[in-house]
This record gives sequence, C-alpha cells and structure tokens, in this order.
Amino acid sequence: MAGEDGGAWLVIGLGNPGAEYASTRHNAGYLVVDMLAERHGARLRSHKARADAAQIRLGGEAVVLARTRSYMNVSGPPVASLRAFFKVDPARLIVVHDELDIPFGAVRLKRGGGDNGHNGLKSITSSLGTRDYLRVRFGIGRPPGRMDPAAFVLRDFAGPERKEVPFLVDRAADAVEALVSEGLEPAQNRFHALA
Repeated sequence: MAGEDGGAWLVIGLGNPGAEYASTRHNAGYLVVDMLAERHGARLRSHKARADAAQIRLGGEAVVLARTRSYMNVSGPPVASLRAFFKVDPARLIVVHDELDIPFGAVRLKRGGGDNGHNGLKSITSSLGTRDYLRVRFGIGRPPGRMDPAAFVLRDFAGPERKEVPFLVDRAADAVEALVSEGLEPAQNRFHALA
C-alpha cells in the first residue's frame, strides 16, 4: 500500500522555466508543486540537478517536492538526477503534468502507460529507462478548432478557465497527497469520481 516500500517519495511538477511560461497550460505541474510547498510551509531552493526542490513530511512520509528548471522536452535528465540523489524508487516517483486528452477540470491518476505525445513524459521515460512511475494528470482539454496542440499548451488559460485554475490546482495537490498517504487505487476512486 502507500508506504510499504519505504524510502522517500519524489513529486515532480513539469513545466517550462521563465516568466513568459508561468501561467500557461503546460505549467500546470509547476503550479501544483508550488501549491504543495505553500501548504507545507516549504520553500523550493535551487538544486544541482537543474531543479528547485524542498523536503517535507506528509503523513509521516518523507517527500521531496521539485520543479525541473529545464524545458519540458528535456525534463528527463533533471528527474533522473533527483531520483538518484534522493535514492527514490521509480515506484515512488509522482510526475504532475498537463494532459490534452483529459477534459479541462478533471484530474486523473495512473501508474505507467504511454506518453500520449507528451514530450516531458517521453524524456522522463527515456532517462529513467522505465514507464513505471505514477502520474497526476491535470486535464487541460483539446485545443479549439484546428489549433496546433503545441501552440495550445503554451498559451495562458482562457478567461473563464482562469477563475477555476486555483481550485483545480488545489484538487490536483489533494490528489498527490492522497497518492502518498492512501495509495493509487483509493486515490483513483476518490478523484476519478469528480468531474
């Protein structure tokens, strides 16, 4: 179950560094990790693995929160470096990322699987040599009309969405905490029942 393997957990939020990307759909993972750090009174600090990281305790479990400082499509090397530095089993790695194939407002959890064309996941899987890590997928929905998905993910959330984003970030942070404290199946049962 949740804590049976022992060792630390590593929660990685994916995104792109720089102010111009701060409020884009692709940075949903950053927003969730920032929320978790804020909740636990932690400050993310520069780490030699090209990431910002903080250590917290969550329900008795040691958890490292991190945001990569590399661009999305080269997320793998920093994630692999953090995993090695903190000696985290890939089964206790949680990657938080935006997901086009999930409706806006939905949060989905899973272990393993493909990358669905997500370059951040592709890079992580390649660097780790396994897909067997947990994912908290933040639904951003499909782009309107014929808009290129690559352009869509780099745009800010639209006006009506913007009001909902803080609540959705909060929900995704709850989902991360549930994964650590309850395990995958109970967390899926809770969060997949929501919109």
